[in-house]
Amino acid sequence: MADARAARRVILARMDRLEAMRVFARVVERRSFAHAGRDLLLSRSKVSEAVRQLEERLGARLLQRSTRQVVPTAEGEAYHRRCLAILAEVEDAEAALGTTEPRGPLRIDAPGVLARHFLIPGLPAFLARHPGIALHLGENDRLVDLVREGIDCVIRVGQLASSGLVARKLAMLEECTLASPAYLAAHGTPRTLDDLEGHEMIGFVSSATGAVIPLEFQTDRGLRQMVLPTSVTVSSTMLNVELAREGLGLIQVPRYSREEDLAAGHLVEVLPANRPTPSQVSILYPEGRQLTSRARVFIDWVAERFAPRREREKGRKRQRDQ
Repeated sequence: MADARAARRVILARMDRLEAMRVFARVVERRSFAHAGRDLLLSRSKVSEAVRQLEERLGARLLQRSTRQVVPTAEGEAYHRRCLAILAEVEDAEAALGTTEPRGPLRIDAPGVLARHFLIPGLPAFLARHPGIALHLGENDRLVDLVREGIDCVIRVGQLASSGLVARKLAMLEECTLASPAYLAAHGTPRTLDDLEGHEMIGFVSSATGAVIPLEFQTDRGLRQMVLPTSVTVSSTMLNVELAREGLGLIQVPRYSREEDLAAGHLVEVLPANRPTPSQVSILYPEGRQLTSRARVFIDWVAERFAPRREREKGRKRQRDQ
C-alpha cells in the first residue's frame, strides 16, 4: 500500500511539472505573470507560485523580474526551448490518440469584415463540437506580435512579409474597383484606364508602411499601379467603404464583402475587365511555438470554411487553361 501511494505521488508530481512547464512557457512568451495568468485562466499569484516552485526544484533562476516586465535568464531561455519541445511531444501524442478533447483559452485575430462573412456564421457549430474551448476573437487587420500579445493565430489578407510566422494559405479572394452612383454621376464612369485621369481615390493607408496603397489593375501587359488624387485617407476598411458610399472616390476591396452594396445599387463596379490581383488569405501562427490541440482544430476548421472558395478558384483556373 505504501509503495502504491509513493508511486501515485510520483505520477502526480510529473503531471504538476507539465503544468508548470506550460505556465512558465506562457510567462516567457507574454513577459508578464498577469498576462500569462489571464491567458491560462489562472490568478497572477498562482502563476508566480508555479514558477517559484519550478525554480526551487531546478535550483536555477529562470526569470529576471522587474517592475516593467519579466524576461528569461540564460538558463531560462535554454529551459524554455526544452519545455516547448516536451509540450509539443505531449500535444502530438494526445492528438494522435484522439483521446483528449481540446480545451482551454484560444485567442485569434482576424479582419472584422472577413470574420463576419466567413467565420461567425459557423462559430456556433464549431463551439458545439469543441465545448471545452474558450474563444476570444479579436477584430484587427494591423500587424500584431502574436507571442507578446498572447495570440494563438491570426488570419490576414494580402501579401505576407517575412515575419518568422508559419503561414497556411486558405484561398484567393477576388477584388474589384467600386464607386457610388453619385460619384460616377459627377466624374463620369471610366471605361478604360486612361479614363481615370481626373478621378479621385480614397487613400487606404498600409499598416505596414504607413503609405497610401496604390490602386492596381490587371492588363494584357501586366499589372499597372496608379495613385490618384485623394482628399481623404483612412486606415479602416469600414470607413473606406462608408466614404465610398458618400461619393468621395474610388476604392478597391474584396468583392465578397460588398455583394449587398452591389445588389442594392449603393456601389457600382467599374473597370471589371481590369480587376486588381486577387488577394491571398492566410492563417498564421508562431514558428517554433507549441501548437496546442485547440489551435490545431481551429486552423483545420478555418480551412474547411474556405474550402468552397478554393474549389471555385480551381474551377476558374481549369476554365482558363482550356
